[in-house]
Amino acid sequence: VQLVESGGGLVQPGGTLRLSCTASGFTFRWSTMHWVRQAPGKGLQWVCDISPAGSVTSYTSSVKGRFTISRDNTANTLSLQMNNLKSEDTALYYCATDSSGANRGQGTQVTVSS
Repeated sequence: VQLVESGGGLVQPGGTLRLSCTASGFTFRWSTMHWVRQAPGKGLQWVCDISPAGSVTSYTSSVKGRFTISRDNTANTLSLQMNNLKSEDTALYYCATDSSGANRGQGTQVTVSS
């Protein structure tokens, strides 16, 4: 299993970012996929997930209405559109094949700061 995240960066509060994850080494279209994050000095936090067909999504309450998870099963890619970013969204973001993040990529850093 290989997961490679990209798209992170430095953004001001209220800004937007779009993260991507390219997956290989497993049957992506059969897998529920997750985004998890780790803020400085804290443990891994589950952020959201999407069903194999992309028809069902779930979000942690703090990002609901601001983040949108999506997937492209033809390209084996997972995305996370993040709008109205807040300082508390600052973290290393990972895509993962499980909600605990045990099987995750190397991560992409998102920093929200003025």
